[in-house]
Amino acid sequence: MEYILIFISAIFVNNIVLSQFLGICPFLGVSKKVETAMGMSAAVAFVLTIATIVTFLIQKFVLDVFGLGYLQTITFILVIAGLVQMVEIILKKVSPALYQALGVFLPLITTNCCILGVAILVIQKDYDLLTGVVYAFSTAIGFGLALVLFAGLREQMSLVKVPKGMQGTPIALITAGLLAMAFMGFSGVV
Repeated sequence: MEYILIFISAIFVNNIVLSQFLGICPFLGVSKKVETAMGMSAAVAFVLTIATIVTFLIQKFVLDVFGLGYLQTITFILVIAGLVQMVEIILKKVSPALYQALGVFLPLITTNCCILGVAILVIQKDYDLLTGVVYAFSTAIGFGLALVLFAGLREQMSLVKVPKGMQGTPIALITAGLLAMAFMGFSGVV
């Protein structure tokens, strides 16, 4: 039951992008097409889940054992950077079109505060490894859901006439705010 609550809470109630405002850069940058949003969601899900496992193990078996907790942030950043490089190499070989579509935003996963934030939150909330992985994967699904919904809304907005002063970033930010308010409706569920 605990895992189901974590799953629902991470996706809807405490959505990492719409509630905690982590991962805004790829949320706004890669959300112009649903296809690229789905690709970015998959890449973030993979990196987020693997990064949580690796950082959890490093925290528990290296940093805590040797009293090096003050190196947590820099260690986690290095692990995430390495994982992103691995994803970038795999995507370049497996799906060159998706690699091109993601462009500069793929390396930005390295500095995506969503991934670092979740890795640190798993340690702060004192989750065990399985609970941490469930939380990380659920958060990645929530990130992907928000990203794909927002991309769909932006694709629809490109088909309508938007006043000149509202085109581009202003209407995107207003839409993101409305989407965040819609997700606030889930706050009483869990």
